[in-house]
Amino acid sequence: MSTQPHSIKQEVNLSIEIGGVRFANPIFVASGTFGYGSEASQFCDISALGAIVTKSVSWNPRPGNYPRRIVETASGMLNSIGLANVGVATFVDEKLPYLAEFDTKIIANIAASSIDEYCRVLEKIENSATHNLVGYEINVSCPNVKDGGLSFGTNAPMVEELTAALRRLTKKLLIVKLTPNVTSVTPFAQACEHAGADAISLINTVVGMSVDIHTRTPRLSTVTGGLSGPAIKPIALAKVYEARKATKLPIIGIGGIANASDAMEFFIVGASAVQIGTMNFVHPDAGVRVCDELITLLLQQGQTSVKSLIGTLEVPEQMKALGW
Repeated sequence: MSTQPHSIKQEVNLSIEIGGVRFANPIFVASGTFGYGSEASQFCDISALGAIVTKSVSWNPRPGNYPRRIVETASGMLNSIGLANVGVATFVDEKLPYLAEFDTKIIANIAASSIDEYCRVLEKIENSATHNLVGYEINVSCPNVKDGGLSFGTNAPMVEELTAALRRLTKKLLIVKLTPNVTSVTPFAQACEHAGADAISLINTVVGMSVDIHTRTPRLSTVTGGLSGPAIKPIALAKVYEARKATKLPIIGIGGIANASDAMEFFIVGASAVQIGTMNFVHPDAGVRVCDELITLLLQQGQTSVKSLIGTLEVPEQMKALGW
């Protein structure tokens, strides 16, 4: 539960707006780290979060990859869950009605293996949406089975085509979640903007692996997986900063956020909101904690609005001359 006195909260305006949607605060929880909300509701007041980004949902239920699919690493974790989920029918019949009971914005994360599947999933949710479902986050790190397994997220024209197709199907908030596993995020951020996205979120996990030196075998059943946690925060900050220079779209920063200071770094480099991910496995109430800490930090700095931080990074002139 929140520990901040109500009088203190009133002194700071944490509200933000993305794509015409107002959020009470900029602290969201990331897809895949908070289940569908019900799993964490006994541990924290989920209504105190700016938004819940749900676990990915695909057209059919998916069992995910075989174990072992989670490995702890230095300052983080590797996962190869394989987008295990209940499928869109169960999602709209069971998960969304439960989440409708809370005074929290809901963003549905969609994963698929073809543009057609992405569209079918979005339409199914759109036709069944509850009052507090405000939009969709599109996971483009999925393999496109119609293009030889190439990840959507590593092909900018494909990202643009997918975004445009989904844009035609909804007026709700459309967020595209970008991968860091590319040389530059600039063409991908610009592709999303050209195709009509309302915002981008980044970063998704970084490809990594771990090896058992005694058996000389990979610790994950899939050999490699996605690295998340504090270890990837510097990468995430750099990608958010790069995207901020490349597009006017609002950015939701993700990657290694453990406390309010981490969140403030993302705001300063240009993020309008952040998502708490791996830290939810350590403290299920991490998002609420960060929100409370953010109020304290803002007051310490003499700020009364989180908006006053966004994009305020000061780059020395000599660095600007070098292209930074």
